[in-house]
Parts: sequence; C-alpha cells; structure tokens
Amino acid sequence: MIKVIQPGLFTTIQDGGRHGFRNIGIPTSGFMDQESAWAANELVKNNKDESLLEVTLTGPTLIFNCNCVISITGGDFNPLINNLPVKMYQSINVSSGDILKLNNTINGARSYIAISGGLNVKSLFGSKSFFSNISDSYHLKKGDEIKVSKKSESQILKWDKLKFNLNRFMKVFRGPEYDLLSTNSKQKLFKNEFTINSNNRMAYNLEEKLQVDIKTIISSPVLPGSVQLTPSGKIIILHRDCQTTGGYPRILQLDTNSLNNLSQLKSNDKIKFSPINY
Repeated sequence: MIKVIQPGLFTTIQDGGRHGFRNIGIPTSGFMDQESAWAANELVKNNKDESLLEVTLTGPTLIFNCNCVISITGGDFNPLINNLPVKMYQSINVSSGDILKLNNTINGARSYIAISGGLNVKSLFGSKSFFSNISDSYHLKKGDEIKVSKKSESQILKWDKLKFNLNRFMKVFRGPEYDLLSTNSKQKLFKNEFTINSNNRMAYNLEEKLQVDIKTIISSPVLPGSVQLTPSGKIIILHRDCQTTGGYPRILQLDTNSLNNLSQLKSNDKIKFSPINY
C-alpha cells in the first residue's frame, strides 16, 4: 500500500491507454510521455504498458507501507527518499515506512514513478488510466491509498543508454487539410517559432496565430498529435486525452516521438515544426 501525504499539482495513474473505444467517443488517454514511462516500467521489470504514477510540474509526497522496487524517469523533480537524494533511471529498493518526495520540476514537465508489479486499481474499458467521467478519480488527492499489485525481490538495474533531453523541434506530417493552406501560411508554419500557452492532457494551445485560409470542416476524426487551426487563427495540438472528432481543419500531425517531447514542455516554451518527407 502507498499513501498520498501530498498529491502534488496533478498526479495521476496512467498505463498504456484505452484502445478500441474511440468509436464511442472514449479517448486513448495513457502515458503522456510514452518513452519515459516505458523506461520506468522496464527498470522494475514490468510490462511496458503497466500502470504507474505520472507527475506534472510539482511532485507528490508518498509513504510506502510495503517493501517494493521503484524507478523514477522523465523530467527531474529532485526526488528524495527520507530527505536523501535518489538517482533517476535506475531501480531503487524501498522499505516499508520510507517517504518518497518529488519536488518542483528542474527540467521537464512530467516525471514517472513505476512500482514493480504495477498498481492494483480498477480497470475500466481495458485501462487503469485516470480520465474524467470514466475513472473514479481524475487525479490523486491527499489521503488516497494505492494498492500495489505484488511485492518484489531486491534488484538494482540501470538504464545507461537512455538520458532525458528536452526537444522543442516537432516533427510533423501533412494533415488532411494542409494543402488548403495558402503558400504564405505554409511558409510561416515552418519558418516561425510558436510559444506554448495554456496546456493540459487534452491539448496544447499556441500563442502566435496563423492566417486563416480554410473554413471549418465537417466533424472528422482526430488523434493525439493532430494540429488544428481554429477560425481565429489559433493553433491547437491535441494530446492523449483529446476528443475523438473535431470540426477544425487538421493541418499537421505530430509523429510519436514529438508527441512525447511535447509532453515535457511547459507554458512559455517555444517549439518549431519540422516537416517530414516534404
């Protein structure tokens, strides 16, 4: 059992996501940064899509009431166990009574805490991922208790090959409505930098606007990574909790790695779109 002393700004339980239900309007959800989450699970010998804790901007304080093995990956939130620094990207043996604290982010927007065996929470539509109106909770709260699926023997693994780096270059494919843009708009799209404004698990809004050359479209399928252009010229990049259809033109589509990279950027960070096979 793990008890939440302080939940942090926005800490959720996520796994590989809900698949096969988009036809009834249920988004995929799951890990925002798949690469970091998969690494965390690998370090504790879990299946790569096993449930874990996803931390955003400010970390939680947790007390462990069991012996287990954990790992911490993704952004650096200066993790401490019993007020002593612990290394990231390696397995860590935790004893009953130990207190894990993740602080404010030093680098990156999200960190991942994997526990060997995963988390014993209810699975809904094939996933343990928190999502509003589906799961009982949308984020962890003070006093929550989380069951661990199983205990593990002591082990120490390190992931020497993988290092966390921020990448602000978003590699993109043409979206279905890209060719409807004017030549001038296409040039600005790839020449200019764009600033991240408000953002969450559903979408990232960009501050700078683009000239609107396209009318709204009939509501059509969208995916995490779809880049939409609103009638006001605002650019929106959809992420893991996005809706399944939308009426704004889909001008670009981020590749998988760029979607992971975007999840680690914060408000006021700048990004630049980089075309693939143009």
